[in-house]
Amino acid sequence: MMETIRAAFVIARRDFTAIIFSKSFFFFLLGPLFPVLVAIAAGGLGKQVNQDIGRPDFGVAMSTEESRQLVAAHIGLSKSLGDFANLVQLPDENPADTDFASRLNDAADKPLTLIISGTLDNPRITGPPGDLNRWKGRIGLLVQMAQARPTPVDVELDIVTSTGGATKRDRLITAQGGQAILILLTMILAGMVLSNLVEEKTNKIIEILAAAIPMDAIFLGKLFAMLAMALVGITVWASLGFIAIWSLGGQLSNLPVPAVGWPLFGILMIFYFSMAYLLLGSLFLGIGAMATTVREVQTLSMPVTMGQLLVFFIAFSSITKLGEPIEWFATIFPFSSPFAMIARAAQMDNVWQHGLALLWQGMFTLIIIRFSVMLFRRNVMKSGNSGRKRSLLARFRR
Repeated sequence: MMETIRAAFVIARRDFTAIIFSKSFFFFLLGPLFPVLVAIAAGGLGKQVNQDIGRPDFGVAMSTEESRQLVAAHIGLSKSLGDFANLVQLPDENPADTDFASRLNDAADKPLTLIISGTLDNPRITGPPGDLNRWKGRIGLLVQMAQARPTPVDVELDIVTSTGGATKRDRLITAQGGQAILILLTMILAGMVLSNLVEEKTNKIIEILAAAIPMDAIFLGKLFAMLAMALVGITVWASLGFIAIWSLGGQLSNLPVPAVGWPLFGILMIFYFSMAYLLLGSLFLGIGAMATTVREVQTLSMPVTMGQLLVFFIAFSSITKLGEPIEWFATIFPFSSPFAMIARAAQMDNVWQHGLALLWQGMFTLIIIRFSVMLFRRNVMKSGNSGRKRSLLARFRR
């Protein structure tokens, strides 16, 4: 085991040094500019997620009759303005104490953005300042339609620091952003493992290495060398991004805080990118083991690329479905697990689940590497059953 690790380190150091000090590495650092432009142009893919995030839940803490009138007015208003919110019936309570919003949030099945209370004659909305300014106009119009008044209604505003709904939306935005970054980086960087292996197969370098070093060590070394190169590139891009944000006067403190906090979220981003890269890279190594030419690589990698897009769509669509079957599938399936788990890190504060997920992803990576090594030995080194049959046939002819 130690010999394999030492050999893998030698291969990793060789590949890493050759790539970092090459002239093409500079152009590699410029590569993300084009996918970023494509990602901005294709921003409509997150429309459904944005709708789930942007459609708030309003709690209604009024009498039964007034709540019925408000719901009827909401149905009528939605026909002209669109269904802009969900109305959730809550107990009719006195909002005199400061814990009014938190108690009604606990009584609701889901986090609420605002709470509409009081009466239709004297309506009151409770929520954070940003949400009050955004929705007070429509709520006033809603109360006006419920009363069939010809004149606007004055709505009393009760400002609180935050609500569960606002925190939920902020964390969903962070989950969406973290997942998009992981997907974009994986798409840019993972394919380089395949091109590196095919190039060395064409030059017969890989066969020379295989004669002196175990194939497991070669594959592990190549994977981690490419991962180290990718992390160097990410460090450069992140540094340039922070400099650009600082130069333009942006403030990172205004970003929505994930459930686990920014320091741990940043660490998990690195770990989950590494696991996503290793999983996809080990799969590409298996494809490279079966292919002998660049044309064969393109043919064999096409199903993997389509499957990769499907995995991304599953993980992306599960952001707003925390705890549902599709989200559990995205969490357990190894290739979508890193993306689904980073979304969980933004929305859930329990840390132990990430340790289990990283362990599961690491085990599956080793399984794929072992399978890729078997394919390489069978197709390149001519070992296995076919190799033994040819050897026996040659002996028989002698």
